[in-house]
Amino acid sequence: MTRRTEWPADATDPSTGPGQGLPTGHTAGSGGAYEPETGFGEGAGRSTRSRTRSSGSPSSSRAEKGEPRDPVEQARNICLRLLTGTPRTRKQLADALRKREIPDEAAEEVLSRFEDVGLIDDAAFADAWVESRHHGRGLARRALVRELRTKGVDAAVIDEALGQLDSEQEEATARELVARKLRSTRGLERDKRLRRLAGMLARKGYGEGMALRVVRQALEEEGEDTEGLDEPF
Repeated sequence: MTRRTEWPADATDPSTGPGQGLPTGHTAGSGGAYEPETGFGEGAGRSTRSRTRSSGSPSSSRAEKGEPRDPVEQARNICLRLLTGTPRTRKQLADALRKREIPDEAAEEVLSRFEDVGLIDDAAFADAWVESRHHGRGLARRALVRELRTKGVDAAVIDEALGQLDSEQEEATARELVARKLRSTRGLERDKRLRRLAGMLARKGYGEGMALRVVRQALEEEGEDTEGLDEPF
């Protein structure tokens, strides 16, 4: 059973916003023991001893600067900073905590807590990603699946998010993409226009059959002879 650590009494709950911040130039979980600047000669040694006496122990120095020592609090602060203005998946946050050497138990506790209060929501992330990347960049289902997988979204969640995008919508978007690119290909040989336009659609995740059909129809509307363009490009 995972040990639950209570949130510090003076910290703000994740559901209401960030708690105590970190001073400029410091990150949660960074830095080791305080090491005063060193120099040469006898004066440097006296200066070092003087600074050590005035600043106290390394741990008290970090505490005075507001750097949390509890790994749960460190994880919490890291996640809040990463989520500020930018939604992220649970895997993205977990990777960030692992990179900063947050213990697995502390990371799991914070991530689960953030999910409970809605600060982490992979389903909402996937829905917004599909909406934005399809309408903003014209990406097809295959490209969207690849991107969401790299962000650690579960396959079932991806399938549900892609439910908002049907084949008719995909083809309509493909036609819009070709229409915008068509003018820049005028003056090229027919086969070169085909390869360029179909290749553009392929890079955005459209299947070969749909790409060929959409490009052929666009060329026909311009008066191009499309006989023999049924073969795969």
